[in-house]
Amino acid sequence: MKGNQQTIFLFVFFLFIGISPFTSEAQARVWIGEDHQITTEKNGVYYRPSPKKKRGSYVIIDYYKNGNKYREGKAEFSTVGSERFNGILTYYFRDGIVSKKEKYRRGKLNGPYKEFYPTGELKVDGGYDKGNKEGVWKIYYKTGKIKTKGKYRDGEKVGVWKTFYKNVYYPDDE
Repeated sequence: MKGNQQTIFLFVFFLFIGISPFTSEAQARVWIGEDHQITTEKNGVYYRPSPKKKRGSYVIIDYYKNGNKYREGKAEFSTVGSERFNGILTYYFRDGIVSKKEKYRRGKLNGPYKEFYPTGELKVDGGYDKGNKEGVWKIYYKTGKIKTKGKYRDGEKVGVWKTFYKNVYYPDDE
């Protein structure tokens, strides 16, 4: 009888602290394909552990197969493909360097948008309003100099767009 009481105690203890002795890490993962839809582990490019709910939102963190973060942000729903993100969503390259940051409101791009080169330099700087590109957008060379600059209104290019070419030095021209 004492052995059964210990087993029941341990089961209730694990249940109370929120850990199931029958749940493994592999069962808590959802595999995600390149198209951001659920798939098998074999076809998966990313995986998502069970998201934690915090203040009415799910904290979504997806990982590459190598264990590095792929993206992280908050969403209203935790179902792959139906997340409806809110706030800043950050994407990463496979080596962990930030790839891009975009802001969402109720599942639509709304706010600043920044994209980076794999070496960390700013590549694109712009913004969205209710899912449409809006305002001044700049595309940069890796050196930090502006490559292209122009404006968007309601997702359409407007006005004059300027392209700045790199200064090229030709030693034979001297």
